Amino acid sequence: MKKYKAVIFDMDGTILDTLEDLKDALNYSLRETGYPEHTLAEVRTYVGNGIRRLIECAVPEGTEASECDRIQGIFMPYYERHCADKTCAYPGIPELLRRLKREGFQTAVVSNKADGAVQELVVQYFDGLFDVAVGEREGVRRKPAPDMVRAALCALGRTEAEAVYVGDSEVDMATAANAGLDRIIVDWGFRDREFLAARGAERIVSKAEEIYEAVR
Repeated sequence: MKKYKAVIFDMDGTILDTLEDLKDALNYSLRETGYPEHTLAEVRTYVGNGIRRLIECAVPEGTEASECDRIQGIFMPYYERHCADKTCAYPGIPELLRRLKREGFQTAVVSNKADGAVQELVVQYFDGLFDVAVGEREGVRRKPAPDMVRAALCALGRTEAEAVYVGDSEVDMATAANAGLDRIIVDWGFRDREFLAARGAERIVSKAEEIYEAVR
């Protein structure tokens, strides 16, 4: 008997390597508004809490909210046009999703990325492999609030006990805890293994097939 009926995945850093495209969109926005650009390593530490927080981390401390609004107004349309220029699925993830579907698991993805981008990327990289996709939208609080996970569970018709959450960051760890789900944390994303372990990640995996072994 399977441990779980459904597997809910984070997107950025868990199933898709989106970091290069996020960096490019951020640096384009910063160039256009006269702010210094950031390296890939720096941007890696900023992501995980949505686009607004990414921008707030990238600008000098004390920058006015209205200025962040201006930068975000440049970022969003640029990223919508370029969100898949360099993005790719992590090794083994498409195969994992196909195997889960074949074996009767339900699958969902929840992301702090704008819902339009989430829907587009799911179709482009994982067409037919997710039953539900939830991005940032009006009336649904962003992770680590449990709202997105609960919306996915409702759409799947599953309880917290029937699902497991898979992510790559401290935000995902808090999301799973807040939603009352077991969690699996991957170490190939936006946070390294030592960082995750220091923040209480108990089950850390290094390969996609290890997720399968943990959920079946």
